[in-house]
Amino acid sequence: MTSDGTGHQTKFGPKGEPVTQLEITGMTCESCATHVKQALEKVPGVRSAGVSYATGIARLAMASDTPLASLKSAVASLGYRAALADAPPGPKSESLWGKALSLLGGGHKAIGKAGELHVAVIGSGGGAMAAALKAAEQGARVTLIERGTIGGTCVNIGCVPSKIMIRAAHIAHLRRESPFDRGITASAPVIDRQALHAQQQARVEELRHAKYEKILQANPAITVLHGCARFKDGERLIVQMTGGGEREVAFDRCLVATGATPAVPPIPGLKDTPFWTSTEALASETMPDRLAVIGSSVVALELAQAFARLGSKVTILARNTLFFHEDPAIGKTVTDTFRAEGIEVLEHTQASHVAWVGGEFVLATSRGERRVERLLVATGRAHNTSDLGLDLAGVRLNAQGAIVIDRAMRTSAPNIYAAGDCTDQPQFVYVAAAAGTRAAINMTGGAAVLDLGAMPAVVFTDPQVATVGLSQAQAQAQGIETDSRLLTLDNVPRALANFDARGFIQVVAERGSGRLLGVQAVADQAGELIQAAALAIGNRMTVDDLAGQLFPYLTMVEGLKLCAQTFSKDVTQLSCCAG
Repeated sequence: MTSDGTGHQTKFGPKGEPVTQLEITGMTCESCATHVKQALEKVPGVRSAGVSYATGIARLAMASDTPLASLKSAVASLGYRAALADAPPGPKSESLWGKALSLLGGGHKAIGKAGELHVAVIGSGGGAMAAALKAAEQGARVTLIERGTIGGTCVNIGCVPSKIMIRAAHIAHLRRESPFDRGITASAPVIDRQALHAQQQARVEELRHAKYEKILQANPAITVLHGCARFKDGERLIVQMTGGGEREVAFDRCLVATGATPAVPPIPGLKDTPFWTSTEALASETMPDRLAVIGSSVVALELAQAFARLGSKVTILARNTLFFHEDPAIGKTVTDTFRAEGIEVLEHTQASHVAWVGGEFVLATSRGERRVERLLVATGRAHNTSDLGLDLAGVRLNAQGAIVIDRAMRTSAPNIYAAGDCTDQPQFVYVAAAAGTRAAINMTGGAAVLDLGAMPAVVFTDPQVATVGLSQAQAQAQGIETDSRLLTLDNVPRALANFDARGFIQVVAERGSGRLLGVQAVADQAGELIQAAALAIGNRMTVDDLAGQLFPYLTMVEGLKLCAQTFSKDVTQLSCCAG
């Protein structure tokens, strides 16, 4: 046996030809060995390969300058691991604490040059990407499996395209009317939806390439498989490859981050019609003259206002009130704003039947028949968990089909974690990303948790809706005595300077201690001010602490300070900058 300049440990066969031996781990059958053989023989420089499932050894006849990295990469692309068979063994000892962590599904399995710890990630959205990158950073070898477009919902068909459309609609609205029309002549804009859509999609593709595809391509520790994954058991996945055939992927740890898709309510006749979900609405290159929206929360209301501002006559059918899960003041303010803009809001109204007749939708409702050109259904999102074989891996779901996880993102199955919209966590991409990062830390031996006690949320209507912490009703339901103040925006100098006093800021505090519990805001730029509230709540500040802080004059976030001051004084009697 000799060693050459490439680092190969080379043996010689019975005819004197050089043979390199690799140890292949992760194979579970003879078919696996066949796949490995085929992959190795495609590596430039390899003349022939023989792979034995029984011994786990691959014997290669190849050029002496064939890079070892190329061999390992070929094997890794199948979900297996390759190491030189004659490489010196690593340390075998393991502490009792390490063994205990391993049994519990945590712990840091020894990671050597061959990447003994293999993390499989199902999905490629915010949670999956965060986990894959962090696991690779921690020294693990990662196989990321995506059945569709790289990047998941947010960048492709969710957050990014919707916010671009909403911003375009806001510009159209300002050109049509503003509080300054007596001094600045308004004019009705001409909407070219096809051009707007092209601009929207160009930015989507740019961000997907820069923030997902390019990063994955540049990371040698991450292998991407395109196909549908399902669990064979608690240690193996079967991947139905997009190009045909299937592969088995053995893992040491696995993260499920498969997201969610628009839910479709069981309205008679609906499934037989060409209705829109948010996906089709954002992809449309035309503007309907008449649009009905079924739904009363985030996606429904963001898109309803955007379509209305771009020229559609919009009717919202809400089975309750708008934002009925939130503080009642939020729904009332948004409803009043929408109606003032010409959006028809039908509260406590449901469609009992939907039909597609003569090129239009016919909706039977408790308020009579409605006929519209397009119908958008936005009644929530369903967890993507039904076709993963989670039961075979021992992963528990709740009644809604969400994966149940703890604060460390562990599922009920050893070595399987989950993050994002497929779980029982709040469905926000930044929550998914935070969960994915912490899951990766835990899968590689750490001990990270995700605290959602001060989680901010934003709805990009105009005015925006932003919340953090507990509402008054939520706090009282937990047995906390509360004190709250609601400050209308006609008390906020920035709002007055903008000639736009729509909305309010509300602060909820614990009675007696004054500790901040929650903030709700409906205001221009509410999404920008809510993070200050989140930091204050996270640091257990009181209303007096908040009222005593320095806030820049003529900013919307100054409204937080003013609202905190109302707990102890009448702010209408203060000068503009009174501290």
